Amino acid sequence: MSTSLPDFLDGWLHAHAAEVVAARRHIHANPRLSRQEHDTAEYVAARLAEAGLEPQLIPDGTGLTCDIGTGDHVIAIRADMDALPIHDPKQVPYRSSVEGVCHACGHDAHTAMLLGVGRVLHELERREGLPGRFRLIFQPSEEQFPSGAPTMIKYGALTDVAAIFAFHCDPQFQAGQIGVRNGPLTAACDVMEVRMKGRGGHTSRPHLTSDLVNAIGRVVVDVPALVNRRLDPRQSVAIVFGAVQAGEAANAIPQEALARATVRVHGRETWDMIPDLVQEITRSVARASGVECEIDYRRGVPPVVNDRSASAMFAGAAAAALGPEAVVEAPMSMGGEDFAYYLEQIPGAMARLGVGRPGERLDIHQGDFDIDETALSHGVRVMVHTVLAAAQSPAF
Repeated sequence: MSTSLPDFLDGWLHAHAAEVVAARRHIHANPRLSRQEHDTAEYVAARLAEAGLEPQLIPDGTGLTCDIGTGDHVIAIRADMDALPIHDPKQVPYRSSVEGVCHACGHDAHTAMLLGVGRVLHELERREGLPGRFRLIFQPSEEQFPSGAPTMIKYGALTDVAAIFAFHCDPQFQAGQIGVRNGPLTAACDVMEVRMKGRGGHTSRPHLTSDLVNAIGRVVVDVPALVNRRLDPRQSVAIVFGAVQAGEAANAIPQEALARATVRVHGRETWDMIPDLVQEITRSVARASGVECEIDYRRGVPPVVNDRSASAMFAGAAAAALGPEAVVEAPMSMGGEDFAYYLEQIPGAMARLGVGRPGERLDIHQGDFDIDETALSHGVRVMVHTVLAAAQSPAF
């Protein structure tokens, strides 16, 4: 390049950072739930086409890919586009215009940054060419099972791809920080539903009933503890019940009871064996309370396990783009993330993008979640450095 990459990015962001912010605000104000992202995908495709690129929508119109550059060696970057069924209480100009739907996880930022990265790469290609081919992956339905990563893979998103990278917004880090971790980053996440049926009756005569409230209560309390006693204590497993339904009247023992839980675990080996163990212990606890149960155990996403070389690429790129002090270690999370499906097929890494604002303590998946929008430019800088380095690395 006639100018260095940092200088080029300085100039591009000085001219276009406001457009990246505007894209994020448009998407935030017009959220779409999982598998309903048609408008978002069309918006993204239109912005890419305006820049002179050729996006390709998947058949149902909820996701798209876009290649930039030429060659058999492809480096991919992924953004997810769906919102959550959460009310947006924020009094901001870009507040959600769809009642009960909100970008409370930062997917609007992921999408806007990837639009920016695509435009930067296209400009670099136009000026002097690129060291390979790059693929933008705009994915639907990260928040809902069945998730969108397998859909994108089905339609060729990973064809010829050597490595893949992604960001996830993280308000525990301030804007300007990049959280990097080698190895396990997020947990596998399954969902279990336990249903019980039995003879109900009056609470004055519990011995004549199945007492499902007592039984479902024992499942909720005892199963997590007993499962952990059957596992190596070095394994992280979290079974948390988020919904319990049994009866309505104080003096009536119900005939049906229901409990739903997520089962989260680090490590592929433990994830492979956990369904049988959890169901065995759940049935045992139910029988000890005098009832049988039906269990619907649904596999969710695998754990995100970052590749060593890809993680190092992220760390080096973040240091080059923002300075060594910007790179921090990301903790392991018990959250689930379907980026894992890509990493089961090719090497890659996800990094945490700091979006926190001074003096605020916000968390994702809450309606008041918002970001420091200066983080968008930081994300574009770091991702461009990362993928250009990956394209020239012998590791991929």
